[in-house]
Amino acid sequence: MLIKKSVLQSIASGDIDLAFRCWKRPTVKQGGTLRTAIGVLAIESIEAITRQKITDEDSRRAGYASRSELLEGLSGREGTVFRISLCLSGDDPRAALAQQQPTPEELVALDRRLRRLKWAIDVLLLIHRWPGRRAPDLADEFGLPTDRFKPRVRRLKEFGLTKSLKVGYELSPRGRCVPEHLERGQA
Repeated sequence: MLIKKSVLQSIASGDIDLAFRCWKRPTVKQGGTLRTAIGVLAIESIEAITRQKITDEDSRRAGYASRSELLEGLSGREGTVFRISLCLSGDDPRAALAQQQPTPEELVALDRRLRRLKWAIDVLLLIHRWPGRRAPDLADEFGLPTDRFKPRVRRLKEFGLTKSLKVGYELSPRGRCVPEHLERGQA
C-alpha cells in the first residue's frame, strides 16, 4: 500500500487516520503493520464498503477537503472500495538496525547470510560504488530489469544495510562495514 509523503506526515501528526483504496483484494489486513518512511503504521481495521457509505467525516479523516474529492480520487479504479483505519505505531526497526555497527560475530553471520543469497554482495558493492545512482541505472549495470532489482535492494534494507535516498540508495553505517571487511578479507 503506497502512501504519499504528505499523507504520511498527516498520519504521524494524527490529522489523518483513515485511507480508502480500490482493490480486487486487500493488500493489508486488520492487526497488520505497514513499514513506511515515517515509521510503522498499524492497520486497526479494514472493511469493504460501497462508495455511497463514504461520509463527509470519513473524507475529512482521510485528508480530503470533501467527499466528492475523495470519490474523484477513487474514480476509474476497478475493484472493491476498502475503508482502512490506521495510525502510527512506532519507529521502523530497520532504521535503528541500520545505525548499529555490527560486532565481529554479527559480521561473520551477515557474511554467511549474504553469500547464501549469491547476488547480495554484488548488489551491496554496486551501491557502495555508486551511492545515489538511479535504480534503473544500477539495475542495468547489474543486468536485471528494475522491477527485479529493487526487491533485492529492499531485502538488503531488511538487514539494515541500505537506505533509500530521493534518488537511488546508499549504504547505511551498518552496511558500510561489509565492504570494508570484504576488502580486508575479514567478512
